[in-house]
Amino acid sequence: MPVMSSLSQYWNIWRMSLATEHLQYKCYSVSLAQEFIQAQFLNSLTPEASLKPQDIEAALLANFRVGSKNRDPIQRAQAGLCLRCYVSEAILKACRKIDYLFGHTKAFTYQDLLPFVLNDDGKTAVILDLDQKTQLRLDDQGQLHPMTYKFFSVEILKTYQIDASSRMSLENWAYLQTRQNPELKAFLAEFGFQHLSDWALLNRVRPAQLERLSEHDRHLVEVFHVVYRRDRRRCHQPGAKKSADPSWEQCQEMINRLRNSCGIVSTPNELIKLLKQIAVQLKECDIWKSREPLEIYHVDNQSYVTRSDLPHTEIDELDIEQQEFLEFIYQQLQVALVQAIDQELGNRLDRLHHSRRYASLADRFIPGLQLYYTENKSLKEVAPLLGMTSWDQARRVLNPGDLLHQIRTRTIQHLLNLLLKKAQAKGFAALYPSPDYLTELAAQIEAFADQEVFQEAVEEIKAGKQRSLNSPYAQQLRTCLNDRRRREDYELSSLSNRV
Repeated sequence: MPVMSSLSQYWNIWRMSLATEHLQYKCYSVSLAQEFIQAQFLNSLTPEASLKPQDIEAALLANFRVGSKNRDPIQRAQAGLCLRCYVSEAILKACRKIDYLFGHTKAFTYQDLLPFVLNDDGKTAVILDLDQKTQLRLDDQGQLHPMTYKFFSVEILKTYQIDASSRMSLENWAYLQTRQNPELKAFLAEFGFQHLSDWALLNRVRPAQLERLSEHDRHLVEVFHVVYRRDRRRCHQPGAKKSADPSWEQCQEMINRLRNSCGIVSTPNELIKLLKQIAVQLKECDIWKSREPLEIYHVDNQSYVTRSDLPHTEIDELDIEQQEFLEFIYQQLQVALVQAIDQELGNRLDRLHHSRRYASLADRFIPGLQLYYTENKSLKEVAPLLGMTSWDQARRVLNPGDLLHQIRTRTIQHLLNLLLKKAQAKGFAALYPSPDYLTELAAQIEAFADQEVFQEAVEEIKAGKQRSLNSPYAQQLRTCLNDRRRREDYELSSLSNRV
């Protein structure tokens, strides 16, 4: 990516447009941010020089966050404004991804999510106080005032730890924080997307929801509250498992209490089944915003029956399972990638140590990859730095292209195994799936992994001198390389101390 093109994300901000009748979002160019970026990063560059995104990010964060009173607050605010521009696009992408995860049957779009998180005006000069906790507005006279309305983009920057051992990119951190935004989560909860367990739903049922239940179901919920809430208060401890299944003793006590109010429930299994059915009704209440009871009284049968206009329970449960499954895929891709990198690095080191030709170069494998992926050195540049005889020798020892290929293969295999077990547990796949099913699933996983991780990584390697090694693969590989280097240094230090 050309330097000017990559830098433009630091002076173009996505924000809500209030000029139209309906809330919309647009991309605005921020001249103040553009001038700051060009003054800091372009004017001092030679034509051959290139900028690493991680270096720009680190420099801007250092300028924005520094707590020294001697640092010019105007410069801090300008650096922060550049980062706010960058984060705005990450927030927009996060909302689109959330929209995708919830499928197409919901009653909202990603644009409905934007007002909760895309609230930066792109104009106000903002810095953090000395404790890095409070947003402060810088007025035209250079005076600082606490912000009465917090920008979510600044909250993301405030909590991002660039030096954390498990380095996460700022874009990924913005995605994580957007998903955890309290206002956005509250909005999604109105549509039933809280991902709460059945027991959590029952435990926090609201009076308006109770009114929509039948008298029989209300008694069940009330007895559940008496026993379950009481025991949760007694046993509450920090770090304890939340919303655990009711115990056999709790179920038996509920059954005894129910005998005098709404008939006999004979076994704990029967009670659990009835409570889970009520939890499904509560989800339907939230999703469909019904203001009428979910059951109506049938005169002929003299009993309550489920309304025929409601969606079938099985369909709603399947939708929720699929949403959780999609989120599981995104989470496990990262797990599979880390495992694959660690395993392949270990295997390559073992092969080098047992190789007649390259055993003497095995200890240069990790440093060589660090020069390639951290300092953006070509193999031709790496060879003399590590005492290798030629570019060809560096290629045979390091071979970043084949390393990427093998890690991709391992990642896809890890992910296939994880997803197959998950699909079988959820009933999406047979215990012994057919070869055609496995082939189709593997093809889908390959396409997903390539789109999310490996396609960009391949393009980086092919780019030559102009490459920008900042793909998710490159970032995770750097983290794993640094971890291995630290472990090796620690082991050598411990060995020296023993000697």
